[in-house]
Amino acid sequence: MLTKRQLLTVCTGAWLANSSIVRAQDYPDRPIRLIVPFPAGGPTDVMARLVAQHLAATLGSVVVENKAGAGGVIGTRSVATAEADGYTLLFAGTSTLAINPAVYRDLRYDPVTSFVPIAMVSTSPFVLVVNPSVPAHSVGELVSYARANPGKVNFGSAGIGTTPHMTAELFKSLTGIDIVHVPYKGGAAAITDVVGGQTQMTFELTAVLLPLIRAGKLRPLAVATEAREADLSEVPTMREAGVPGCLASSWFGVVGPAGTPVRIVEKLNAEINRGLRSAEITASLARLGSRPKIGTPGEFAALIAAEVLRWGNVARSLPIAVN
Repeated sequence: MLTKRQLLTVCTGAWLANSSIVRAQDYPDRPIRLIVPFPAGGPTDVMARLVAQHLAATLGSVVVENKAGAGGVIGTRSVATAEADGYTLLFAGTSTLAINPAVYRDLRYDPVTSFVPIAMVSTSPFVLVVNPSVPAHSVGELVSYARANPGKVNFGSAGIGTTPHMTAELFKSLTGIDIVHVPYKGGAAAITDVVGGQTQMTFELTAVLLPLIRAGKLRPLAVATEAREADLSEVPTMREAGVPGCLASSWFGVVGPAGTPVRIVEKLNAEINRGLRSAEITASLARLGSRPKIGTPGEFAALIAAEVLRWGNVARSLPIAVN
């Protein structure tokens, strides 16, 4: 026989479970907020708005809200503590979920346990380039040149802990060369100085550097991908260049607070994937130098876990930490 308290507990649990299912079936019945943890107008924001527009066309109102600050930490943290009802989502990426946890001391969110992965969206590859004055036409020649000139080869990045910085540090550790990091306040300044010869090399997204490569202002040595890039088919991969472990890409996806109902996650995943299969979104992503990444929530979770481990290992070998 159940006591009154036990009976009340069972009934309450059943009611909560049932109401959760009902909410998921009716979802959404009000606007969805998609948080972008970076300023409006940047590539991340543009990509997020593509996803929001598609979801709005089929699910109803989706409002993009920019919450920039602290390298994406502020906006990401706000979603980690939001109600897990599917109405507050995060447009997350490599920096916010994989690199920041290794760089920031006081993050106050866990990339694996604070969120539920919903859907991957895109991936963008990185390419290693040098100023044409550098006497290296291959990765092997660059490594030899750096070894012959320790501490004299500089690489620029958009700042400490950014993906270009961490990719170059990964390259440095894998090749055993002594190259010097020059952090800037943004990617544009870092690119300007490698073009001008103030720094000798950098890693950056292929789409960003492609016009400069085609103009002969930068020399590409290798792409940090498993396969060659169509726009740079003559440029070898890092594996072909002799540094197989140097893989890096900028990936994005949608996550929600931990505890978001499975039915809502599945509904959003199916709808986002449907959009990624459309010619319109594929073309829009291509203009941003990205390709659609279709997958399940489980596959996205596996990617996040692997990236957290990989970039964490790189960060732990460096004397870097923020706040």
